[in-house]
Amino acid sequence: MKTRITELLGCQYPIIQGGMAWVAEHTLAAAVSNAGGVGLIAGGSAPIDYLRDQIRKCKEATDKPFGVNIMLMSPNADDLAQLCIDEKVAVVTTGAGNPGKFIPAWKEAGIKVIPVIPSVALAKRMERAGADAVVAEGTESGGHIGEITTMCLVPQVVDAVEIPVIAAGGIADGRGIAASFMLGAEGVQIGTRFLASEECQIHQTYKDLVIKAKDTDSAVTGRYTGHPCRGVKTKFTKMLNAGEKDGTLTPERFEELTLGSLRKAVQDGNVEEGSFLCGAIAGMINDIRPCKDIIEDIMAQAEKLLAK
Repeated sequence: MKTRITELLGCQYPIIQGGMAWVAEHTLAAAVSNAGGVGLIAGGSAPIDYLRDQIRKCKEATDKPFGVNIMLMSPNADDLAQLCIDEKVAVVTTGAGNPGKFIPAWKEAGIKVIPVIPSVALAKRMERAGADAVVAEGTESGGHIGEITTMCLVPQVVDAVEIPVIAAGGIADGRGIAASFMLGAEGVQIGTRFLASEECQIHQTYKDLVIKAKDTDSAVTGRYTGHPCRGVKTKFTKMLNAGEKDGTLTPERFEELTLGSLRKAVQDGNVEEGSFLCGAIAGMINDIRPCKDIIEDIMAQAEKLLAK
């Protein structure tokens, strides 16, 4: 399947792996790239030396294009932006802010720049700033979310910009890819499906929660903090939501309780204090498989549907 995204990124399939903080490290990124997609290493707030090592290990594990996701609210975003130039990373995706000040230097270094956006207004701004493409991410996604659904956001962004659009949020099989293409997208970003991959290095408890999740088992916490997040429904998320609803949990106390909670989920599988971030599509994921099998199966399904 050839689109402007496969041509732009030099990949076989128009699939980008989500840049999931604490989850997307070199093993997963390399596996996705080797399978024909584009893997991402999540920058998050990790130390620069650690991220440099992750990038170099990924280069050893694949000769295919891969990228780095930068959370622009991170305190080390400037250093990570320069690291991507120094290490000659092929692709940078960004979230939680405006990457405008970094784009000229990235473009000069030959890096493809793909911001993740939750609205038409930001998509237009990124196109003017020189972005090569945008990821239109709907509220169905895991982790930090906007308010507009994928089905509504993608076609509006496609109509508003000339650069290619990558759909994200609630996509886990070939039907999701085919639907995204019908909406005008030329690629997809997939996160939650890769949580349940053999190469994903998260705790087994995390994987079990994803594959056991039903359609109603995702919850959004933290709307009143201005940084809502979607994850698997647990006792921890129910406690957060209850405190948010009845006013017994101040935004400051919420931030204290959730500080480090993603690490507790990813590394420790701590269901009492961990935030197991994943998308609303988790109810459709029932097994753990290699990235290669996941990608090849969903692409075969998508191509069959699109051929109709």
